[in-house]
Amino acid sequence: MVDIATRVYNHRWQIDPIVRSLLDTDFYKLLMCQSVYRNNRDTQVTFSLINRTKSIRLADLIDEGELREQLDYARGLRLSRGESTWLRGNTFYGKRQMFRSDFMEWFETFQLPPYHLEKRDGQYELTFEGNWPEVMMWEIPALAILMELRSRAVLREMKRFELQVLYARGMTRVWEKIERLKRIDGLKIADFGTRRRHGFLWQDWCVQAMVEGLGEASQGGAFTGTSNCLIAMRRDLEAVGTNAHELPMVMAALADSDAELRDAPYKVLENWHEEHDGNLRIILPDTYGTKGFLERAPDWLAAWTGIRIDSGNPFESAETAINWWKARGEDPTQKLVIFSDGLDVAQIEELHARFKGRVKVSFGWGTLLTNDFRDLVPGDALGPFSLVCKAVAANGRPTVKLSDNPEKATGPAGEISRYRRVFEVGAQERMDVLV
Repeated sequence: MVDIATRVYNHRWQIDPIVRSLLDTDFYKLLMCQSVYRNNRDTQVTFSLINRTKSIRLADLIDEGELREQLDYARGLRLSRGESTWLRGNTFYGKRQMFRSDFMEWFETFQLPPYHLEKRDGQYELTFEGNWPEVMMWEIPALAILMELRSRAVLREMKRFELQVLYARGMTRVWEKIERLKRIDGLKIADFGTRRRHGFLWQDWCVQAMVEGLGEASQGGAFTGTSNCLIAMRRDLEAVGTNAHELPMVMAALADSDAELRDAPYKVLENWHEEHDGNLRIILPDTYGTKGFLERAPDWLAAWTGIRIDSGNPFESAETAINWWKARGEDPTQKLVIFSDGLDVAQIEELHARFKGRVKVSFGWGTLLTNDFRDLVPGDALGPFSLVCKAVAANGRPTVKLSDNPEKATGPAGEISRYRRVFEVGAQERMDVLV
């Protein structure tokens, strides 16, 4: 097992690059990239870093030269022969050759495109502009780099034994959580923690702890896999993930009328329906409000495998989904509900207890698996915070995300108001955003 504390101590000599492979990303980015490459490869999109936790002044913490060095290193990465073989030949969600030959031929020569970096008011303005399938691949590496550089900045002055004690405490915390999860009968849970992890080595350790503590689902255990493709490949685990808000956000921005805007989220899923089946047919309904999305949804969507709940009150959203399936003549007990919004053990326990037997319950556990060092250093300097990298424009038009939590809304105020009108979004409960 890697001595994480020693490796972290040695980071000051820059032994470890933060992103070491193009596969050090979430599986759903590759699935979406293939879909975009097929359907919208020439669309011009801008991605931008958004720090929702303004009290964390990243530009004051992280040296600009060090950040550029890591970003430039990531730009030099290309898919290795072994990585290409894994993508071409492995079975994902029970299907071989998930990635088409034309997409793989493109991806095998792909390198991350240029970036633009500035400092402003204690924050970094980091943007990526270009063809959609190229710039979208920056999202996860950019977040991972910023998150780990923040961790390194905080830990830089710690001595070796201080680091040993810190990681011992961190490991104990993770293991105690896993021991609680082991008591949940019928639990199914995956690692969704790449984008806001403490660091790559730590995520890898957390995944190994989940495997040992919970057992793999394929062998009767609770752990269903990891969203991180590189860890999945190296550890021979299931790579998991479906689709994200990015697809409807960009397609909505391209709409030429309110009617086209209202239909845009369903057009995205029509394309997905043609490309995927089974457990990849998971609805993410909250981009422009779950309630309205489901009310207006075509009947064929009700036949999809399940739904992912990623914002708002998860108990209310799951009840809304159950009632929708019943109204559309579907049996909710045969449907999958994946909870994935800022979860930790206590809420996982509550959600599982409430919905077990009523639906097939599953969890995507993210930041509070792979980056929970709360109160383990003075001033809570390693506490998790909310950093995202979103598509902010498409063909020169601003993108918008409403979410089921107004605190997560992104986009110009005028466009947010227009989208709320078009999608008939009423009053929403504001909830604090931890991660």
